Amino acid sequence: MPAYPNDSSAEIAASLGTLEAGTAVSGVAKALLEIFTRGDIEPGTRLPPERQLASTLGVGRSAVREALAALEILGIVHVRPGSGTYLRGSASELLPQTLSWGLMLDEPKTRELIDVRGALEIYAARLAATRMSDEELASLGARVEEMRASVDTLERFVEADLQFHLELARSTDNSVLLDLLQSIRSLLRVWVDRAVQEPAEALAAIEEHAAVHAAIATRDPDAAASAMALHMNTAARRLAGALE
Repeated sequence: MPAYPNDSSAEIAASLGTLEAGTAVSGVAKALLEIFTRGDIEPGTRLPPERQLASTLGVGRSAVREALAALEILGIVHVRPGSGTYLRGSASELLPQTLSWGLMLDEPKTRELIDVRGALEIYAARLAATRMSDEELASLGARVEEMRASVDTLERFVEADLQFHLELARSTDNSVLLDLLQSIRSLLRVWVDRAVQEPAEALAAIEEHAAVHAAIATRDPDAAASAMALHMNTAARRLAGALE
């Protein structure tokens, strides 16, 4: 889990204005999303406390609490008990979230997104085989070990999985591919978080990631693409199970 050193509560609070009566939870979520997706707030920034947000927006604390809970489910913020609520991703990750609620209710589109993600991940693995540095390869292997160490803590396991794919995409030196994968991952975030629920599923996913890492280490694009294709096939089945 990444560290969250930034604290721009005053900046965020100053960006908010009082909401119109009756907007409640959806209004709070929309107001926060508008600030987050502008790109001015860095990932890891701590949000103002619930009491301050409620006062600034002119709503009850329960509305703020429910809105933050919804944003956490979608992967936009991360709540650390006893510490506060933090912005989780970058602007490129968060922009698609304004569409997430409606999209995730549409099962056919979600399944189509899963297909597109698989194709892009396979292409990313092919590029990474020849473009990933030795340092990046070592870091990718460390993510696999983090997954092994987190089998009994699914939240940490999912985070290590996310970072594995993010680091792989970054190593392609293709910003368009990276943004596309981040966007799709954001839209699928709820289902990705639910896809692995049993230790046996986690262990299978670990071996798939280890195989991808090993294939990339051979610097063979075909081998890397093949290993990722196998992973995406079983990952798609797990996601489909979460949808059902």
